[in-house]
Amino acid sequence: MIHSTAIIHPKAKLDSSVHVGPYAVIDAGVELGADCVVGPHVYLTGKTKIGAGNKFHAGCVIGDAPQDLKYQDEPTNLRIGDHNVFREHFTVNRSTRPDGTTIIGSHNFFMANGHVGHNCELGDHIIMANGVLLAGHVTVQDRAFISGNCLVHQFTRIGTLTMMQGGAAISQDLPPFTIATGVNTICGLNFIGLRRAGFSAEQRLELKQLYKFLFRSGKNFRIAIVEAQEKFTSPGAKIMLEFVAAAKRGVCSDPGASARDNEEE
Repeated sequence: MIHSTAIIHPKAKLDSSVHVGPYAVIDAGVELGADCVVGPHVYLTGKTKIGAGNKFHAGCVIGDAPQDLKYQDEPTNLRIGDHNVFREHFTVNRSTRPDGTTIIGSHNFFMANGHVGHNCELGDHIIMANGVLLAGHVTVQDRAFISGNCLVHQFTRIGTLTMMQGGAAISQDLPPFTIATGVNTICGLNFIGLRRAGFSAEQRLELKQLYKFLFRSGKNFRIAIVEAQEKFTSPGAKIMLEFVAAAKRGVCSDPGASARDNEEE
């Protein structure tokens, strides 16, 4: 069903099952998959390909031009997977250049007034609470939980099964399975997330030992990574070690004894 006040460009491609609310605007170049719901006053624009079952609540702006001075008014790209929810006034920018793409996976929940910048790459089953702002070229891996009003600097990576506490700000990479607090600091492992993801007690214990070895041993961090690669060999440990070894912006650190230790019961 398409509301009579909606404006849809003749070259936009909409599945016959799509619902479009009042005063929504859908430009040429937009593709909408089956069972999508476009709420009132939503603006979909750019070369934007959207999968099935996505819901856009009132006032979302999806696929508009990147906030990047290098942008030359070219037809750049945004790709969104399936079954995502975008709450009120959420914004997603398309890529800066035609050879790049802003990518959002599937089964993500984006709460009100948040922003995903140009050329970001987001995985699946991510939750972004109200007011989260991702700058350009940010990577967010699967099942990350980003609490309200968090800020993420451009080119930063957020690892899988991480959690950012409300108001946290990072400009360095956030290692998988960790909890971010404050500015570029971590305070332990996301044990609740690990349990929910099916990590056994033995696997969680090894990750706890690895965390302390990397972040609280006092070793040079690069040397600690090399030594840990020989010492810790579980799949979860390999995920963390590969992530931190690939960091180019530095890695969020644990201030140690001065921080609350997120110990598992």
